[in-house]
Amino acid sequence: MSHRPSSGLAAVSSALLAMNRRMEVRDVLKTIVASARELLDAEYAALGVPDDHGGFAQFVVDGVSEEQWRAIGPLPRQHGILAAMLDKTEPERLADVRKDPRFEGWPDTHPAMSDFLGLPVRDGDETLAALFLANKRCPKPEGSCGFTAEDEELLTLLAQHAAIALTNARLYERSRELTIAEERSRLAHELHDAVSQKLFSLRLTAQAAAALVDRDPARAKGALQQVAELAGEATEELRAAVVELRPAALDEDGLVHTLRTQVQVLDRAHTARVTFHGSGIRALPAAQEEALLRVAQEALHNALRHSGGALVTVSLTRGATGTLLTVTDDGTGFDPTTVRSAGRHLGLVSMRDRADGVGGRLTVTSAPGRGTTIEMEVPGG
Repeated sequence: MSHRPSSGLAAVSSALLAMNRRMEVRDVLKTIVASARELLDAEYAALGVPDDHGGFAQFVVDGVSEEQWRAIGPLPRQHGILAAMLDKTEPERLADVRKDPRFEGWPDTHPAMSDFLGLPVRDGDETLAALFLANKRCPKPEGSCGFTAEDEELLTLLAQHAAIALTNARLYERSRELTIAEERSRLAHELHDAVSQKLFSLRLTAQAAAALVDRDPARAKGALQQVAELAGEATEELRAAVVELRPAALDEDGLVHTLRTQVQVLDRAHTARVTFHGSGIRALPAAQEEALLRVAQEALHNALRHSGGALVTVSLTRGATGTLLTVTDDGTGFDPTTVRSAGRHLGLVSMRDRADGVGGRLTVTSAPGRGTTIEMEVPGG
């Protein structure tokens, strides 16, 4: 492996692009650390996000194995040189961090580190994190630091863009939390309305059947059959709500398996036939997979609750420019030109927002009596 420092516009550009491809905070932190270590050709890199209690809420390292990290023990506290980086606004370069008067030692299992370069990652007046690099991989004269003034400039540039990437990731996660809360509220409202109506009808029909048993057994039998049908419909509503509320196992199972499993459950829970086909799809970034799953769930919800169709098909395939999700039903359909009312009723606005948020596109094809097809395509896969 070459130990020459990465330099030049191409290396910086690659590092910045890598940071901005990620959406989740943890992924952004890991990418910042790995990019900084590679760019400056350091043996170790770390990034700490402070909490409000004198410690670090998150601390990400690169160059230390999982076994080493577990042996080191709990996350470090905000003291010594680590605390200094959270209070300073400029980079700090040291020939030997162990000789600095602020150094307070480290655990016995901690890797040996000498020359050091650190700086805060700031958004305006707020310090979002502190970035540390140690052990520049280059020849070092006795008592001198391997990190150079050029390294400081590169790391400062990287930190400025890291602040933007980290802020965007935090906003994305906050937006996702709000979206999840809104979806749960919607599901709770629909569950209350739909199941309450079914149970109310069930109660009235059962009371009518009881009143008819003695004087009109034939009508009582018909009422009891209706009770059975209403009970089945209420069961379907409950099962569908459970499927939508259940957390999707994207991280463990992947998009194809998760979608297939949910479709199988919906097929058992509803009278309509629900099928799934997925092939030739590689793993996608987490944000894209979640967007595709949520759009599929919304489209399935519409098809099974509102279309009145007998068949709903879901497919996930390679499209012209990326991964293509298609949800089709043979139900009543609607007029897509009535975008305003249809958007509110069918959740098309939220589906389009999800597609736009991950660089994809959403297409809706429908007509009265002709069913509905919803397609979402995202790059990659």
